[in-house]
Amino acid sequence: MKLRRLAAPIFALALALPAFAQESGGLSQAVLNELLRGSTDAAPIDRKIPFGRAEMELSFAPLVKETAPAVVNVYASAKVAVRSPFAGDPFFEQFFGGPRMAPRLQSSLGSGVLVDASGIVITNNHVIDGADEVKIATSDGREFESKILLKDQSLDLAVLKIQSNDPFPVVKIGDSDALEVGDLVLAIGNPFGVGQTTTSGIVSALARTHIGVADFGFFIQTDAAINPGNSGGALINMRGELVGINTAIYSRSGGSIGIGFAIPSNIVHAVLASAQAGNDFFERPYIGASFDEVTAQIAEALGMGRPAGALVAAVDEGGPAAKAGLRPGDVVTAMNGAAIEHVDALGYRLATQQIGATATLSVFSQGEERTVEIALARAPEGSSSAEVRIDGDSPFAGATVAQVSPRLAQKLRLRSGARGVAIVNVAPNSPAAGIGFMPRDIVLELNGEEISTPEQLQKLASEKTRSWRFTVDRDGQILRQFLRF
Repeated sequence: MKLRRLAAPIFALALALPAFAQESGGLSQAVLNELLRGSTDAAPIDRKIPFGRAEMELSFAPLVKETAPAVVNVYASAKVAVRSPFAGDPFFEQFFGGPRMAPRLQSSLGSGVLVDASGIVITNNHVIDGADEVKIATSDGREFESKILLKDQSLDLAVLKIQSNDPFPVVKIGDSDALEVGDLVLAIGNPFGVGQTTTSGIVSALARTHIGVADFGFFIQTDAAINPGNSGGALINMRGELVGINTAIYSRSGGSIGIGFAIPSNIVHAVLASAQAGNDFFERPYIGASFDEVTAQIAEALGMGRPAGALVAAVDEGGPAAKAGLRPGDVVTAMNGAAIEHVDALGYRLATQQIGATATLSVFSQGEERTVEIALARAPEGSSSAEVRIDGDSPFAGATVAQVSPRLAQKLRLRSGARGVAIVNVAPNSPAAGIGFMPRDIVLELNGEEISTPEQLQKLASEKTRSWRFTVDRDGQILRQFLRF
């Protein structure tokens, strides 16, 4: 009990001392001794409002009123086949003709941002991925069917379109490169489906990589509260501009702990421009080179002061990088004056540039710094861009294939230098789907013959045989299979 009673006056003193010290310029030892003895002779403390009335009335409300109407709810739904518990049961199938179960409707909820008055919405790809139907609900209660214009899994972005006779409210896309750590931001979205919610915070970090939610590695980190349902929502700066699309959180409980990540608006602007140009995938500039991380060991071997930049791993013959003089072993340290701290930063900088432009690269080569100009070209189609659907009675029936080219490799996110014939689509419930073939698989060999063209694969797949031997490259892993079909 004594400890509790003694704690109270000491706590009150601790609260009073800062204000007293501020007014008097400091506490003398005599005054401090009198206070500790409980003397009533000390001068009264003049308490004041900490920030003044004008500052206490400051509010984000005008900013929220300006931007919140452009933040929408995204509802995605898909029909998912349900396996019956009687599947494979001979008794059930004999008397009832096999199990029948209605498909189950699977739905997801996210957010989106109107960025064009005609009804163009930006959201995350994972919000609408695999959906059969996507609906948009605006902040004023209207609901619209939407059309998917473009989606990119590697960036986790999607562009949707809704229609109305009246223009939609929009948020202007700002310059995310102008952000600095410590800047105030607002996050607007629909967490947990409770309704539109606004939270505030600061930019905690920039250019975050390897957070495990997408191949893209250049995120804005913020402590503004972001929760499930906020995905695809807006990150707004103090000028009312969109500077990021809220995408992910770091959490052990499923709720916000103040570590959220957003895709920078500059990459959003590039994806939007690609969709408005009529592309169904985000087309990145092609330079004809692949890059690796610069590790501490590599930096030491090359004579660099610290590990930074993007190491040139391979250069395509005749490509823009080869013409500019880039060679394997060179390290790109800056692009258009912006420092390249890691390989993901170079990918981000390239993705935000327009095809047809010229970029200036700072390169560390053989112990010296030099500058090169490189053309940012459109990825070439290769010798053939035709897609061939394989029908008939073979393990490949139902698969659509095409010859791998730099452009197709970019579209399918194939590894650099991939060659051969790739599967671009697999029809549901087809033999190819039953075997387990997937888009992005590269068919290397069929029944002892090396595959070089889609037409060759189609011809071999039409042969009358029950024995099939094939080799497939799946993300660099070589899979060999023999089966009777």
